[in-house]
Amino acid sequence: MKKIPVALLCAVALLLMSNSSAKKKKATFTVYGICQMCETIIEGTLAETEGVIWADWELETKLLTVKYTPSVISLVEIKQKLASAGYDSDDVRATDEAYEALHACCKYERPEPKTPEK
Repeated sequence: MKKIPVALLCAVALLLMSNSSAKKKKATFTVYGICQMCETIIEGTLAETEGVIWADWELETKLLTVKYTPSVISLVEIKQKLASAGYDSDDVRATDEAYEALHACCKYERPEPKTPEK
């Protein structure tokens, strides 16, 4: 049996790693919330979402960083998923019904809806 050169194995491993990371994206955007329960719900909602690898929401900054597979889920779909849980993001607004369904301690001050540019 022939031995495979170590350099060839390293090149193949590097190619596979770079190929798999090219299929992933990372994004950071604002998601409105006000408490630790919000953090649990925001991160938990995305933890159960196919295509989302991980999500981390920072209470102090209101910034969510998410790593996802764009061939499975888009960034807009991620924001819509959060909106369905009651959380507005920088450009996707939750319905009033979804927002009102939040626990009382999670009722954050909602930003004004964006109006289309003319």
